[in-house]
Amino acid sequence: MLTFEIMLEVDENKSLEGNVELVPQLTLDCVIFGFHGSSLKVLLLKWKGTEYYSLPGGTVKQEESLDDAAIRVLKERTGLDKIFLRQFYTFGKVERYDRESIRKKLAHLVNPDLWYKRPISVGYYALVDFEEVFPNPDLLSESCGWWDLSDVPELLFDHNEILEKALHALRLELSFQPVGLNLLPEKFTMPDMMRMYEAILGKKIDPRNFQKKILKSGIVIKLDEVKKGVAHKSPFLYKFDANKYEEVLKEGGLFFI
Repeated sequence: MLTFEIMLEVDENKSLEGNVELVPQLTLDCVIFGFHGSSLKVLLLKWKGTEYYSLPGGTVKQEESLDDAAIRVLKERTGLDKIFLRQFYTFGKVERYDRESIRKKLAHLVNPDLWYKRPISVGYYALVDFEEVFPNPDLLSESCGWWDLSDVPELLFDHNEILEKALHALRLELSFQPVGLNLLPEKFTMPDMMRMYEAILGKKIDPRNFQKKILKSGIVIKLDEVKKGVAHKSPFLYKFDANKYEEVLKEGGLFFI
């Protein structure tokens, strides 16, 4: 599937692939977050024959919902069938970015006449287990890979703004969404979980207070296993109690994070 604000034919209702009808001028942009080490990461595409990057995205078919379109795009880029995603914003300014500049930069890939004159994009953010993702480029990109948030380059279109709004939305919803359940592996340490929250919030957390409140919430189960291959004292591993996690979020969330 071709991505972004491209008209796939002069008739903007149909694509070149299977003559599938599309919703005119409506696109998706997906901010895919992963957590690895101590860093929150985002998946970016690099356009063929350029040094330009952007977020994954796609079009919406007439016969599918917005959520189904986002799930399709995310599966194509990550290889995952089940993904936590949230719609967070609609980008509908008349002039979202310099379209003429985009046409020139990508003219070797896309006919300049085949861009939407007024693209409207629905933004989704997704939370995935970093270790489970197999990044896949699309037809117009030569690579698809993870970037630390602190190292993200200047992106094409208005994708830096989209990324910023996605991170803001994630922070606002941090106490109400099963973030850890989707970003962390099945088994993790308490420091792993704390570093995940620190990476999202961009600030340090008191470790003793954090552990005390997480254990009191009942959302994690301590295992009779320790993390191997660490230089210092091996910390115990935990896993989430998914039912308790859901119950806590419904009752008011993890406000102490």
